[in-house]
Amino acid sequence: MQAIMATLGYLLTPDRRQVLLVHRDRRPDDLHLGYCNGLGGKLEPGEDAAAGMAREIREESGLDCHELELAGTISWPGFGRAGENWFAFVFRVTGWSGQPYRECPEGTLAWHPVADLLTGRVPVRPSDANFLPLVFAEPPRLFHGVQPFSGGVPQSWSHTLTG
Repeated sequence: MQAIMATLGYLLTPDRRQVLLVHRDRRPDDLHLGYCNGLGGKLEPGEDAAAGMAREIREESGLDCHELELAGTISWPGFGRAGENWFAFVFRVTGWSGQPYRECPEGTLAWHPVADLLTGRVPVRPSDANFLPLVFAEPPRLFHGVQPFSGGVPQSWSHTLTG
């Protein structure tokens, strides 16, 4: 089965203390319903990861990206609704311009303290707790993770640091 290629981005304020998240509260069929998540989505054919990330952020938040840092990659075998495999390029977005929308088709957009995201005060999928500390690590290190799913439940998590 071919993997669905995607992006996942975390927009940071200049001081890196706040992150823009979408509270997925719009679509009842959303696998992330009720949780907060970074912005992103599927890559389009012929689109590179950075261009896809910038497009998704523009579509979902109205913001233009100027600086993207690849935080890492994650493979999610079996994650999709029908057991599809997903592969995501995970970015920190450290330079952007514009005013973010208040909401998008996925849900409500809001700034949250990174500390709250990392300490569980922001509702995220429990499995996200495995990789979020790597996304916001100081100093940043490039990571490559794999988190197999079965029946909508994560089975394990492993990662390698390369940067």
